[in-house]
Amino acid sequence: MEADDEGELVRRVARGDRQAFDELYRRTAPWLEVRLRRRCADPDVVAEVLQDTYLAVWRAAGSFAGTRAGSGGEAQGSAVGWLWTIAAHRLVDAFRRRARRSQVPQVALMPNTAPAAEDEVMAARIGQELEQALLTLPPGVRAALRATVLDGLSAREASVLLGVPENTVKSRVRRARVALREALS
Repeated sequence: MEADDEGELVRRVARGDRQAFDELYRRTAPWLEVRLRRRCADPDVVAEVLQDTYLAVWRAAGSFAGTRAGSGGEAQGSAVGWLWTIAAHRLVDAFRRRARRSQVPQVALMPNTAPAAEDEVMAARIGQELEQALLTLPPGVRAALRATVLDGLSAREASVLLGVPENTVKSRVRRARVALREALS
């Protein structure tokens, strides 16, 4: 295998070159896995996202718009950036699937454990109010809040995953917190 840069490997993958795909995977999968693990602690989700990412690369390599590497190696950066963008979108999708699954009703308590009645009423009331308040938020604001609060991502990481500037994430999170504070007070 020649010492091709990642951009050239992606272009060869677009032409159906299986060896180029194998080489691209060998070069980039360890790096990509580390980046995904920094954003998600669940190894099953990371493995699923990694698999989905490379499947998408195989299918969509023709849409890669990288140019031949110049003196600054632009194609390598853009190929790796393109790969990370695919992985980031797949990770957001995985977080959304996980959030939908977590909305499944909880298993009933064991018959011998009974929470206090006032605790049940307060938890139900606060949970319903919070759920209603979250539903009133615009989707972009809600996504920024989920990425930073529920998924524990920094504003910079959330900006990459959501595809918006970092300051946009910060302002959306601030708007969400103000709106939730008003709705719950």
